Amino acid sequence: MWPTNSARLKGKMMANTTSAKKRVRRDERKTAMNASRRNRVRTFIKKIETAIDEGDRPSANTAFRAAQPELMRSVSRGVFKKNTASRKLSRLSRRIKAI
Repeated sequence: MWPTNSARLKGKMMANTTSAKKRVRRDERKTAMNASRRNRVRTFIKKIETAIDEGDRPSANTAFRAAQPELMRSVSRGVFKKNTASRKLSRLSRRIKAI
């Protein structure tokens, strides 16, 4: 994992103003939250893919129904773009139908 922006710049160039320092702290928190949300979505997708690989259509459908709102929630939180999420869901849906 790459070090956070402030960790890389420590000692070289730091924020001078109070508001800039606050921005650095806030960016670190948001980066951590986005990473957590992205990993959560990946876990949901992985569950669907394992069910598809096993050829278990009912299980894949159940996992797909659970992943759909999670993926769209990540869109509303700004983790993924809407088209990216729609593309992922569309491709997974097509793979489930092919079972």
